[in-house]
Amino acid sequence: MTVSTPQPSPTFKPLYKQVQELITERIIEGSWKPGEILPSEFQLADLLGVSQGTVRKALNALTEDNVLFRRQGVGTFVSEHTLQKMMFHFFHFKSDNGDIPELPYAQLLETQLITPDDKLRTLFELPPEEKVIEIHRVRSINNTASIRELIYLPHRYFMNLDKEEKLPHSLYHYYQQHFNITIHKATDRLKAVLADEQDQSVLNIAAGQPLLEVSRTARALDGRTVEYRISRANSEDLHYLVELN
Repeated sequence: MTVSTPQPSPTFKPLYKQVQELITERIIEGSWKPGEILPSEFQLADLLGVSQGTVRKALNALTEDNVLFRRQGVGTFVSEHTLQKMMFHFFHFKSDNGDIPELPYAQLLETQLITPDDKLRTLFELPPEEKVIEIHRVRSINNTASIRELIYLPHRYFMNLDKEEKLPHSLYHYYQQHFNITIHKATDRLKAVLADEQDQSVLNIAAGQPLLEVSRTARALDGRTVEYRISRANSEDLHYLVELN
């Protein structure tokens, strides 16, 4: 693998930041895959033509940002979305009588290729002719349908996903393994809503029942918005939990 030495830019960035961006680019390109070990600090320094201290600082920053992780005495690895990690990092719905012990079961209701509305087109920065994949599914907790999900993905990043008859419960792990897209950051917006006809049918609830709606914008390592998700939850037995350090 050939890696070019970071070059100064008109907008000054510290050298370790340039190395950090270069390593991130290589991960996005698939040169280093999720779960794979990186070359040693010495090897990276030689490869990039920078000092070992600069490489160490870049790796520390990427580790703090959860792009990489370290195993003492072994080396530095590219982070991957395991099912257990996904549950604690991105899934914030909890049962009122205690934490959910495992990722809730997800049943796929429908997957289709659609023409996006103006909101989705702007969000994903799509040209007029491009399509979006819509995934409709329901999550069950303790064998009860509890959360209805609508998930939108730019087709350009997830080619042929709309043709899949089955999808796994953990989509972020699936994105990473099959499309080399790592969900790195997400923004959730919460509001109270009333159940519509589809909510009533899917969640088996009464008309006008209050629901908790969480709309999520998820971004990949390079900052691209790659998913928009609307989750409408029956909050009679659920709450949304975020722990602040």
